[in-house]
Amino acid sequence: MANSARYHRIGSSMRDVTELAHDERAQLATLLHSLTPQQWQAPSLCAGWTVRDVVAHMLSYEELSPVGVARRFTRGWLRFDRANVIGLDDFAGHSPHQLLDLLERSLKPRGLTTGFGGRIALVDAMIHQQDIRRPLGIPRDIPTERLVPALDFARIAPPIGARRRIRGLRLVATDLDWTAGRGPDVRGPGEALLMSISGRHDATDELEGPGLATLRGRICGSRRAEN
Repeated sequence: MANSARYHRIGSSMRDVTELAHDERAQLATLLHSLTPQQWQAPSLCAGWTVRDVVAHMLSYEELSPVGVARRFTRGWLRFDRANVIGLDDFAGHSPHQLLDLLERSLKPRGLTTGFGGRIALVDAMIHQQDIRRPLGIPRDIPTERLVPALDFARIAPPIGARRRIRGLRLVATDLDWTAGRGPDVRGPGEALLMSISGRHDATDELEGPGLATLRGRICGSRRAEN
């Protein structure tokens, strides 16, 4: 049985997801404060985006009302990738200092990111923090209480597109009590699973199992489709 069922059974004893999202954003803010100007301009795991671009992308949705979100997606022809580019363009003039100031005013999720009980904010901050940390060589240990709900939600969140990548596969975290799906196994650390199902090919180097080749092929296929 997928771990999501076990998570819901113990959910009453776990912290509210909005609080977890707050802690994830606070840790991201601490990381960003430690970066040099050169690191802010370094490439991230998001193709063509620097660290500054990733932070700007995250925050570009934070203060949008539902009407503002609808307008952005209309301008982007109802495509996530085009809407993201529009948001990045809107924040092109923000310096790292201004972005940090906005992040610190947004530690508690607001607007769109409060959706699904704060899970949008948690997953978005976690994936993008790793998009920054991995290429900079700044690892961390993600608390299990944050990683489990992030894994559960990332599997079904439409913008992530994980459903098509993991269809017919069984995901098994080797460092925490979490499994999901049915089929050939893909095993590895929970963080590497999260990043891989989110389309980050580099993270698959930390995985193993008979289903790994299928997952890798689907990640490469989705990248070609986006280009």
